[in-house]
Parts: sequence; structure tokens; C-alpha cells
Amino acid sequence: MSHRQVLEALSGLLLGLFVAVLSSTVVANALPHILRDLHGGQTAYTWVVTGALLSLTAATPIWGKLSDLVSPKKLVQAALVIYIVSSALAGLSQNTGQLIACRVLQGIGAGGVTALAQICLAAMVPPRERGRYSGYFGAVFALATIGGPLIGGVIVDTDWLGWRWCFYLGIPFSLVAIVVLQRTLRLPVVKRKARIDYLGAVLITGAVSLLMIWITLAGDSYPWLSWQTAVMVGGGLVLAGLFVWAEGRAAEPIVPLGLFGYRTVTLASIASVLVGVGMYGATTFLGQYFQLARKESPTMAGLLTLPMILGLALSSTVAGKLITRYGRWKAYLVAGAGLLTVGFALLGTVRDDSPYGLLAVAMAVTGVGLGLTMQNLVLAVQNTVPRHELGTASSTVTFFRTMGGAMGVSALGALLSHRVSGHLNENLAAAHLPAGATGGGIPDLRALPAQVVPMVTDAFGRGVATVFLVSAPFALLAFLVVLMIREVPLRTARQDAPAEPAAREPARS
Repeated sequence: MSHRQVLEALSGLLLGLFVAVLSSTVVANALPHILRDLHGGQTAYTWVVTGALLSLTAATPIWGKLSDLVSPKKLVQAALVIYIVSSALAGLSQNTGQLIACRVLQGIGAGGVTALAQICLAAMVPPRERGRYSGYFGAVFALATIGGPLIGGVIVDTDWLGWRWCFYLGIPFSLVAIVVLQRTLRLPVVKRKARIDYLGAVLITGAVSLLMIWITLAGDSYPWLSWQTAVMVGGGLVLAGLFVWAEGRAAEPIVPLGLFGYRTVTLASIASVLVGVGMYGATTFLGQYFQLARKESPTMAGLLTLPMILGLALSSTVAGKLITRYGRWKAYLVAGAGLLTVGFALLGTVRDDSPYGLLAVAMAVTGVGLGLTMQNLVLAVQNTVPRHELGTASSTVTFFRTMGGAMGVSALGALLSHRVSGHLNENLAAAHLPAGATGGGIPDLRALPAQVVPMVTDAFGRGVATVFLVSAPFALLAFLVVLMIREVPLRTARQDAPAEPAAREPARS
């Protein structure tokens, strides 16, 4: 494809990616308002985010495997249709259970769009040129992350719209993306019978779900050391073991174990899990911090996160161009993981009354770190595997990133709930007020007595800081893992052989 043809097709893919990312970010600042309207608490807050990430995690490798067998163009259009239907249903939700269920369906569609956009790009351009276009993906990701919270905040703050338009908003964009892709995307179709590893998908979803439910409820509904913990953790580990067993015997496994014969794939997958914890887990709670610790409106909460998003957009775009020019990518990965660690450590020091200048610097550093790591982990893997495994390998990295994110949101959400509750009870006890003075659930600062508001903002400020502080070690581990990845110069269009033939296991039949 010529540069012009790539850009034309890329416009549809980027539009689809925009709405997929928007599905997560548009609710970031609106969730406190949504859950007050639907009478949900902190656990529901966590699961509205986690439900979408969990289904996205399970669906991503299936979409990736399908792309190796049938038309990626039809698949990405099907994913957009699923997104449209689920978004319409989410906007009609009458309680938190319905909303979470619709978010699960939405995650399936968003997972397909996110994974297939990368796969289609890999099919259109060689690895050496891919960095240039990956920068566009990073920029669109940043734009959706910027626009999502801002748009969601404006919608919630506009009386004649209402929070339901947070879900309706992506529907027209998705329809346009389907039409653009139909007119511009031209990819070869592999015509062979698809055999999907449904057993593997069920097993990995069950394993992750059990562990996430345990993390969410332990310490609240039952003690950490209890028979419930033993059953859930033990069951999760058994299902994970069965998943590995099933993948070794499946004709078309969703996560081919042979891919891990590549050192780069193995290390990039581990790093993706660790980055996912920080990327999804920590940043999910920024909207809560600004609204409940600093008493900002949803719209202002979106504006105040701009330093992080601009850092992400600039770093991913500039790095993409430099990678295309020089063919080297490892230095950006190392720098990104290092900056992510520093950014989370700085955010771990914030309180409800911290100077915004400190917050802005910490968010900018975090954003640059994310921009340098997310797309380049996928790029490193795509440069390693042969062309016929591009779809599976790309979706495998995305799978581990979203799995880390799903478990991170669940664990950090439980941690936040526990810490906020503890700090709030301490503050109320010191003021000789009853523990239920805030009414439970997500508090509405405008409806609370004036003397209670500083206690709530202090509790949320300290609680969210703990979340970021706990995320920093995960970023540090990602930094150490990235250091061990062996850099191989990006291949050109004429090169098709794997970049790490010595590390490859014997070919599968």
C-alpha cells in the first residue's frame, strides 16, 4: 500500500480506536455522578471499569486468532457493531448490575477494535515504517484520553444531556468508522476454516475472574485468611493450570505456547502485565481524586489531567518518528518504564491540598512514560515473529496488558476502598462523629455537612496516593524486565524471517 492508501485506511482504524478508548475514558469523571444516580458504591465503581477490562482481556486473543484465519476488515467492522449495540444498551441501564453487564459486552467490542487496529497496521506496513504510524496510534489514544474525561464531564454537568449520553456518544463515530473501513481498507483474506479455542477462553476468563472477585471482596466481605480465600485462590490457580494444559493441546490456541519460545515475546508479555497494572489500575482513579479529594467538577477534573495526556501524546508521536528514522526502539522502552516508575512515585506523595504544580509534573512524567512503553512493546513483538503469526502475537501482548490492567483495577480499587474507609473513620472518630456520617457509598460533597467535607477530601487524597505508591514497584519491575529484552533492528518490507531464530522452539505442525 502507498503512503496515501495507508493513511486513508488508517483514518477508519484510528476512528475505531478512538471510540474504543473513549468507552473507558468517557466514564472516568462521570462515574461518581452515575453511581450516585444508580445507588452504587465503591465496589460498583471498580466493577464498572473492571467488567469491561475483563471481557476485553478474554476477547482480545480470540479476535487475534480470528484475524490469522479470516478477514481482519470484517472482524474490525463486527467489533464496531458489537460496540454500538452494547453502548446503546449501557445508556438504557436502570441499575448498576445492568450497567456492569453492558460494560462487559462493550469490552468485547472494544477489545476487538483495539487488537485488530494494531493487526491491520502490521499487515499494511513493514516493521521499519511501523513506528511512524504507531505514533499516530499513540496520539489518538491520547486524544481519546483527553477528550473522554472532558466530554464525559461536560455531559454530566449539562442538565439537558445527562450521563446516559456518555454511552450514546460513541455510536455515530463507530458508524462512520465502519463506512470508512469499507471504502478504504484492502487486506488479503486467508481462506481456511477457523478453529477457535473456546475452552481456553473460558478457562482463562474463569481464572482471572475468580482472582479478581477474591481481591475485591477479601478483607471486607470475609477475612483475607479464610476458607473463601482458599477456594477462590485455589480455584483460580487450578483454572490457570488447566488453561496452560489446554493451550498445549488445542489445534488453534488463543495464546500459542510456542510464541514464548521467542525471548522478546516472553519478556514483552511480562512487561505488558506490569505496565497494564499502572496504566489502567492507577490512572482509573485520577477522576475520583480530583472530584472527591480536590472538590472539582467533572469537567474541571478532565482539564486538570491534561499534563499526563499531553505527555503521552507528544512522547508517543515523537518516539514513533525517531524509531522509523533510526530503526532502534529499546532505548525508548527503557526510558519509558523508568519515567513511569518516577511518575507513580511522585503521585504517591500527593494529598488533597498538594500544589497543582507538583501534580502537573508528576502526571506529565507518568504520561511520557506510558507513551514510550505502550505501543513500543507491541512493535518489538511484531518485529520478532513471522508474518503469519502477527495477529496472534500482537493480541497476546495486548491480552497480557489488559489482564494486568483488569487485575490492577480490581486490586487497587479494593485497596482504595479499604484505605479511604479507614482514614475516614479515623477522621470522624477524632471529631467525635459517628462512622456513618457520610451516608456510605460514593459521597456527594455538596450534600455533606460542611465540617465533614474536609474529612472526606483528606481520606480520598491519602487513599489515592496509596494507590499510586503501590503502582510504582510494578513499573520498576517492568523497567527491569525491559532491560533484558534483546534489541533487534526493525525489519524492512523485504525481510520476513523471524528476528530471533535461535530462540524459537521447534515449529508446530
